[in-house]
Amino acid sequence: IVDFWAPWCKPCTAIEPHLRGIAEDRAGMRLVRMNVDENLAVPARYGVLALPTVILFADGETRATVVGAHSRDHYERALALWLA
Repeated sequence: IVDFWAPWCKPCTAIEPHLRGIAEDRAGMRLVRMNVDENLAVPARYGVLALPTVILFADGETRATVVGAHSRDHYERALALWLA
């Protein structure tokens, strides 16, 4: 899971525990947080236009994208196909 965030983004801070919990509950999954203020190229490459944006990658490919701050349950439902 890649979490595109920025220090000034309050919703980004709010969702971090949800994403960390999802990653910790699943073997082989990890959370990577990318500060968009420090790296502009990667977010642009993946079309990140709003924060927070969460992208699930599997085997180097984008599998799911969720834009905006949501509950843990929402993220789990949105990523369910790939979290099984």
